[in-house]
Amino acid sequence: MNKRFIKNFDELATTPNRKIALEIVEAGFDAISTEKIVNSSVSLAGNFLFIKGKEYNLTKFKEIKIVGFGKSSCEAALALEKILGSRIKEGVVIGLHKVVCEYIETFAGTHPKPSKSNIEAGRKIYEILDQSQKDDLIIVIVSGGGSALLSYPESEVCQGAKLYDAFLKCGKTITEINNVRKHLSLLKGGGLAKAAYPATIIGLVFSDVPGDIFEDVASGPTYKDKTTIADAKKIIAENNLGEFDLIETPKEDNYFDNVSNFVLISNKTAVEAMAKKAQEFNLKADVVSTDLYDEIEKALEKIFTAKKENVVVLAAGEPSIIVGKGEGKGGRNLHMGLQAIKNKMIDKDSVFISFASDGMDNSDVAGAIIDKNTIEKIEKLGLNIDNYLDSFNSYSIFQKSGDMIITGPTDANVSDLMILLTKKNGK
Repeated sequence: MNKRFIKNFDELATTPNRKIALEIVEAGFDAISTEKIVNSSVSLAGNFLFIKGKEYNLTKFKEIKIVGFGKSSCEAALALEKILGSRIKEGVVIGLHKVVCEYIETFAGTHPKPSKSNIEAGRKIYEILDQSQKDDLIIVIVSGGGSALLSYPESEVCQGAKLYDAFLKCGKTITEINNVRKHLSLLKGGGLAKAAYPATIIGLVFSDVPGDIFEDVASGPTYKDKTTIADAKKIIAENNLGEFDLIETPKEDNYFDNVSNFVLISNKTAVEAMAKKAQEFNLKADVVSTDLYDEIEKALEKIFTAKKENVVVLAAGEPSIIVGKGEGKGGRNLHMGLQAIKNKMIDKDSVFISFASDGMDNSDVAGAIIDKNTIEKIEKLGLNIDNYLDSFNSYSIFQKSGDMIITGPTDANVSDLMILLTKKNGK
C-alpha cells in the first residue's frame, strides 16, 4: 500500500486493536482505488482493446468517445486517457470535482441532489450520444452517484431534487428511488443506450449498489429497464411522494444489441480485501452480509450477533434511516456508530467502524472509530447521546470526542462498509 487514505490515522490508532481495525479499513480503501481498478481491467495491445479479457478491434471503429457520470467517473476518465490517448475523439464526464484531461471534458456537479450545475454536462453527454454513428465506439463510465449527477432533460433536475427529499423522509431502498428516477430521465433506465443507438457501447460499471443489482447503478443508463411508468406510479402513491411527470423507458431489444456491460468493482471487492487483511493479523474474517439494507438497529443486531473473540465481522450495504425534523449533521455511518453506543454493544475488547467508501458520510468525514475509549470520552464530556440521535447530529458528538475518520473524497464508491473487531489485550 503506497499511501494512507485515512489522513488522521496516527491520531486515531491509539491502541493495538484500533490500529488493526484501521489497517483493515485502509485495505478496503486501497482495493477500490479507481485508477487501480481501471488499470487491472482495461488494457491496450496494438489496435486491440481488452476489457476484462474481451477483445475489441479498434480498427473497426471510426471514432472512440467516452462519457461518464458518478463519483468515480473523472478519475476513471483520466485513467482511460492514459491507456487510449489520442485515440479518443471526444468525451464528457461529470463527477464531484473536475480533473485535467486532454481529450475528455470534465464537470463538477452536485450530489446527492441534482441541481442546474449538472445540466450542462447532461446536455453535452446527450449530444455526443445522439450524434454518434453505427461505426462509433462509446465507452460509458457508470458509477455510484450517477443517479444525481447525470441529469437530462432539464425538467429532471427539479423533479429529482424533490424526489430525493421525499424519499429521505420515508427510508426506502436505493432500488425504489432509482425505479422512479428512471422514469424522470431521457438517459437513465436504458435511455443512454437508445440515444447512442446503433453505436457500440462498452459500459464500465463501478457498482455502489448492495446485492449486485447492477442495473440500479446510476439508475441503469446502459441496461434495459424492467420497470414501467405503472411501477413508478405505485411507488410514488404508496409513499405519498407527490406529483411527477413520468417518462417511459425504452423497451425495444434492438437498442441493447450492441451494448456490453462490464462490472469492474462492487462492495465485495472491498470486503474481500478487508477479510484478507484481517487474516494477515491471524484473525478470522466473518462476512455477515454485502447487501445490508435493514434499518440501522436491525443491521447492528446482524453484525454484533456474529461477534466472537479473535474474529473480524465484516458487512457492507446501505442501512436505512428515516430522517426526522432534526437539523443536525452526519450520515448513516456516524448515526449507526452512535446507535451502537446507545445500545451498549461495544465492550472493552471491541472496535466498531462503519464508514462511507466515498469518504463522505453525508459530510466531510467517512465515519468514526468507536471503542471503550470513545465511550469514556463522551461520558467525560457529559454529552447526551439521545439528544444527538434525536437531532440526527452524530457529526458533532464524534467531532467533540475526536474519533472521526478523515479521508476526504476517495473518488470511489461501493456502498458503506462495516467492521467489528474483537480481540483481547488490545487496549
